Amino acid sequence: MALIESILSINKESIVPVYQQIANGIITHIRRGTLKPESALPGSRALAESLHVHRKTVVAAYDELYAQSWVDVYPRKGIFVAKKLPDVSPKPITDDKHVNAIPAKTFFDVDDRHGTLIRPYVAPVENNIIFNDGFPDTRLAPVELLMREYRRFANYRFTPKYLMYGPEYGSENLRNELARFLSETRGLHVNPENILITKGAQMAIYLIAQVLLSKNDVAIVADPGYPGANEVFEHAGAKLELVPVDEFGMDLNAVEDICKKKKVKLLYIIPHHHRPTTVTFCADRRMRLLELAMKYRFAIIEDDYDYDFHYASSPILPLASADYYGSVIYVGSFCKTIAPGIRIGFVAAPQNLITQLAKLRKIIDRQGEQLLEEAIANMLKNGDIGRHLKKANKIYHERRDALCSLLNDRLGNRVSFKVPTGGFAIWMEYLNGLDARLVAEKAAEMGLTINKGTDYFYDSNVKHSYIRLGFASLNLKELEDGVDILDRAMKKV
Repeated sequence: MALIESILSINKESIVPVYQQIANGIITHIRRGTLKPESALPGSRALAESLHVHRKTVVAAYDELYAQSWVDVYPRKGIFVAKKLPDVSPKPITDDKHVNAIPAKTFFDVDDRHGTLIRPYVAPVENNIIFNDGFPDTRLAPVELLMREYRRFANYRFTPKYLMYGPEYGSENLRNELARFLSETRGLHVNPENILITKGAQMAIYLIAQVLLSKNDVAIVADPGYPGANEVFEHAGAKLELVPVDEFGMDLNAVEDICKKKKVKLLYIIPHHHRPTTVTFCADRRMRLLELAMKYRFAIIEDDYDYDFHYASSPILPLASADYYGSVIYVGSFCKTIAPGIRIGFVAAPQNLITQLAKLRKIIDRQGEQLLEEAIANMLKNGDIGRHLKKANKIYHERRDALCSLLNDRLGNRVSFKVPTGGFAIWMEYLNGLDARLVAEKAAEMGLTINKGTDYFYDSNVKHSYIRLGFASLNLKELEDGVDILDRAMKKV
């Protein structure tokens, strides 16, 4: 047998841990036949000295080999290449040589009732400036603080329990801290038992729809509105009733007209910075909506995804803070507070509904990511999220003002918009019959990605000239360059 230290190659500059390099090298030579079954391997001390590494590194390598069944360990005798080597080569189910790929279609029937994916993910064009639909700047996300919490967990003796199965309701710590946070910031007097943690607001809306809606139930939504909610309600079998939005929010006269004619099961509303128009549902309409919900016994899904971002004045408290009858289901998310990739959302509602939502959530996803939930709980508790919100609000406020100024200076009477009181985007209309789709196509050729204006109204075929300009995710230089390209694109249409 060749001396093992002479056939192993160690690169201490490699990103692969040294112990793993040793283990991989030994496995390679076993497979090649250089190291035969039942042949002895050097002791950990001797191999460590030969390779100029710490003895614990070699011990870790041998532990890895033993875990994978490449070696046998005999007390007081030593370590040997396993007599029976692990079979790591996959075996074909059949000897039929022509089966070499997954077929294009199933041999069994697949119901196409889910239809076409209306808004599939499209990777952003590299190096383009992007006026997105209104998202936070991920460059500002407190990632280091989040990683600090993960590193802290690595030293906790009780961390392993968070790597096991946990409660379908979500982390108890997070629900406790969230109950406190919602009380302090939104006037919601809820207990942890009133809260379910979800993976973002979208999962929350889906769970609610599946629990509350049956085929042909009526759901009232705004038009223009949020297509992600509309798709969920229709998938649950609901019939949508569309209600217009004005400068004060959803038209409640239209809502009541529908209620007089049909049995309404639920109403979906974004009260702060309505998507897409950015308008805020006014206080008197909020009280009237609560009265309508009580009178006609329908549920209100209050999607308050960006409540924390308000620039002009103090925000109006949520509908849920004034709900005395149990009509409001409050939905929120940290996906906008921190970053879209941090998939933590929540539902706050009466306990009987939370129980049913948790049962369904367990069927779909079993539970959330406990370590992430525990980390977010700690960030709420120690004030990290509160401090991040203050910093982000100041920056986004500056960016909103900068974009509004640029639009007025550069585009002038070619566009119309109102300065939003909060949120992440401006709702802008092209004037003089300018086609939003053509502008987007020209802008793309020049290095600017901008919406074509096709995702806002329920009937996407209706031609209109509105788009959303997300300002929060662009710094001042990027905003200036973006408006410059938009100006030139509009002149070419």
